[in-house]
Amino acid sequence: MEHRKIINSEIVVFQDRELIVEGPLPADALSRLSLHPDLDAFRRPSDQFKALIEIAELEEGRIIATRDGETIVGYVTFHYPDELERWSEGGMEDLIELGAIEVADDYRSLGLGKRMINTAFTDGQLENAIIFTTEYYWHWDLEGTKLNVWDYRKMMEKLMKSVGMIWFATDDPEICAHPANCLMVRIGNEVPLSSVERFDRVRFRQRFMY
Repeated sequence: MEHRKIINSEIVVFQDRELIVEGPLPADALSRLSLHPDLDAFRRPSDQFKALIEIAELEEGRIIATRDGETIVGYVTFHYPDELERWSEGGMEDLIELGAIEVADDYRSLGLGKRMINTAFTDGQLENAIIFTTEYYWHWDLEGTKLNVWDYRKMMEKLMKSVGMIWFATDDPEICAHPANCLMVRIGNEVPLSSVERFDRVRFRQRFMY
């Protein structure tokens, strides 16, 4: 599979400063920046920054970032699913996970999540891939946003729908563990039917369900 990477950028004005939304960033460009200390939802910022660089080094890896000067204040990751997760069981080269989305607290009112995700899909870069994301309520910042679990779910659905991702059914036990959890998917218009069928077999282990 061809992993098309065409760098795009956008300027967002914030408090008389210009933020840059850009990507997918190569590892060397990413390594010259620093990570905002509030970006600690998944691990310590220093460890998360190393993880972002490692993703950027992958052939299929993509990091879309928003920077304020030389400081990353938000990012979105794309990569193959973890080998320990069921989503890797099909051995699919054209199945890519939209993994982490994080924006520093002071920058959350700018719609940066939507801008970064949209940047990833510009110029048909991902039309030859199935992009999926797994939303688990226990990863959501309910305290910081003051949203209840259902309002947060609506917010995430709206964000994913902005690039054509829609809800897909699955019998995955983790997603089925809570009704707010969900699987959202976008099938690119160049993806062959054989890949769609293989993905169906991954998302449903109980064949009678599809």
